[in-house]
Amino acid sequence: MTGLTGVDVAFIDDDDVLRAANVQALMLAGLNVTAYASAVDALEEIDATFPGVVVSDVRMPRIDGLELFRRLKRLDPDLPVILVTGHGDITMAVDAMREGAYDFLAKPYPSERLITGVRHALDRRRLVLENRELKRSVEAASEDLPLLGSTPVMERMRQMLRQIADADVDVLVEGETGSGKEVVAHALHRWSRRASRPMVVVNCGALPETVIESELFGYEAGAFTGALKKRVGRIEHAHGGTLFLDEIEAMSPALQVKLLRVLEAREVAPLGTNETRRVDIRVVAASKVDLPALVRQGAFREDLYYRLHVAAVRIPPLRERRGDVPLLFGHFLARAAERFNRPQPELDAHVRRHLAEHDWPGNVRELVHYAERVALGLAEAAPPMPAEPQEDGTLPERVDRFEANEIRAALEANQGDVQATVATLGIPRKTFYDKLRRHGIDQAAYRLGKLRG
Repeated sequence: MTGLTGVDVAFIDDDDVLRAANVQALMLAGLNVTAYASAVDALEEIDATFPGVVVSDVRMPRIDGLELFRRLKRLDPDLPVILVTGHGDITMAVDAMREGAYDFLAKPYPSERLITGVRHALDRRRLVLENRELKRSVEAASEDLPLLGSTPVMERMRQMLRQIADADVDVLVEGETGSGKEVVAHALHRWSRRASRPMVVVNCGALPETVIESELFGYEAGAFTGALKKRVGRIEHAHGGTLFLDEIEAMSPALQVKLLRVLEAREVAPLGTNETRRVDIRVVAASKVDLPALVRQGAFREDLYYRLHVAAVRIPPLRERRGDVPLLFGHFLARAAERFNRPQPELDAHVRRHLAEHDWPGNVRELVHYAERVALGLAEAAPPMPAEPQEDGTLPERVDRFEANEIRAALEANQGDVQATVATLGIPRKTFYDKLRRHGIDQAAYRLGKLRG
């Protein structure tokens, strides 16, 4: 449709005087109006995307208001149509309302009645169009749930992903635990020219240091004890496609040097041979910690960081896009109810408060688990209000309390991951363990707690 974007009312009447008077009244009420002298003219411009309300006289030549309503209903059953009738047409207008017309006005009517009816119909129209847009967003992003959202920060991120997806540059994805880094990597792969080739996923933090090198680079038969036959490494397996390196911060310094060589030369040397093989790959690396901080601490190579940082994508945590929480939760709840074969529950005050006030340190993953608990009727009782901070005690005692709370918060945010927590706090690992013992904090409880969630 052209020309009707931002129009509130399409007003149709073949009587020039009445049409002008009604248009003036609507415009004085602050409404944007487009007027038509016939239904034929209106039908040439109105379609299912029209964001406003149609007001039409019933008695018109060629196509009357009732026929116009029926044609518009075929275009969009939810398009609100208000019919203007004379005394003898009221029965016909009532029948039209049974068919789905929004309202009718019997002549003569005060302009306030017209304006009120139009405003109510506009509210309904906006709600219908917003729900349609949300549904389209859910359907379009059904495979990319953490990318779902209508907040400006998410719109900017999706736009950036589209821009760089086919640029064939290496990408660094930064985001907290559970924010959807792998989903972003899949989106970059699927939207690129490499989509027909494999995307190979390697979690650097999940593979033991003694295994990850052979997994990445492959090996020849006899390269080491137990290497009975040749194995193609994951880097080479990703040839023509995308290599996703998750938790890149967990890679050892020695392996970082070898990866840098791969990125610079686009070639790989399997273990047990001096032969190098060319690889055509796009590397997407992900980190849940502050890599520049690790660079400053000497725990991550600066040259590798800048080689990966050709294009950087930061996934905003849920606390920075709270407006997306209801949309995401609604989708996850519907999916969980279907999965568990349960009716979708009504949301009580506690659930609504939790959605509005919780900071979601586990991000989308935590929200998914919460939706599943709600669907099963296992949502926790309303938590007690946080206690007022304790100000009593000596200065050293208050400093200790503050330090312990900061360590617990970092452990919670990083799901008990020691390396990530140490990076967040900016302290040496030995100091971290000393403080755990000093404050009686069980690091394992944070990891297990998250796994149970």
